[in-house]
Amino acid sequence: MVRGILCERSSIVTRKQRTGKYKIKTHKATSKRFRLTGSGKLMRTKIGKSHLRSSTPKRTKRQFVEMLPVKGRGITKTVNRLAPYLKKAD
Repeated sequence: MVRGILCERSSIVTRKQRTGKYKIKTHKATSKRFRLTGSGKLMRTKIGKSHLRSSTPKRTKRQFVEMLPVKGRGITKTVNRLAPYLKKAD
């Protein structure tokens, strides 16, 4: 028996059968804080770069732009679980 829904023009419109696994939702905060390099290395942003920076020196502000490599397998596994479709940095 074909499963489907009734339509005005034709008698039955068939639905697509689902195959494969479920899609996993990306944790948006994780995807904004981490990036992958071309070689697949995980990079993280620095903390303290959002507000109250008017009194900090220019040299310190410049250093906030840099991204640091993530050390530790546990954090890498957690990020991969939270953001499975993490894109490489452009």
